[in-house]
Amino acid sequence: MYARPRLPDSVRSAAVRALVIVAVTLVQLMIAVLCSLAQVWLAFPMVISTVASTVVATWAVLDVWVTRQVWRQRHGVLSEPSSAARERAVDRARTRTRRKPDPQPQSRSQSQSQPQPQAQSPSHPQSQPQSQRSRPSGQAHAQAKRQAGAKTTARAKARRRTQHDGRNV
Repeated sequence: MYARPRLPDSVRSAAVRALVIVAVTLVQLMIAVLCSLAQVWLAFPMVISTVASTVVATWAVLDVWVTRQVWRQRHGVLSEPSSAARERAVDRARTRTRRKPDPQPQSRSQSQSQPQPQAQSPSHPQSQPQSQRSRPSGQAHAQAKRQAGAKTTARAKARRRTQHDGRNV
């Protein structure tokens, strides 16, 4: 029935609001012009209010544009030029995430019987594979977390103190 699809509710309400504000501004402008031609005392206040209304009307029209762009971004409306590029990016991401087949699959019994090689430097946990890194026990982990929190709290207190004193360290 319609040539264009209906505007989203947020965009439509912003457009109606902008239309009403622009209409009131135009009425104020006509009153200001007629009052200034008739040399009535109301001319100066109407000119001032028209200038203010012009600023508000400009803001309202920009609000329509911004609301429309935000709605498009949030609801995934694809523009024509970028839709092909997005499809290619999705295809590339799919090919990257596909798992490559293991060249020599081992059975479960073989993997259990073969010992895992140990890393040579236990002092550097990053040099060890993820599966061999030792995890701290629950109590040690909680203690490390408390110590990290205490350091963070001390830093935050020092930051607040410097901000309160007005010094930037």
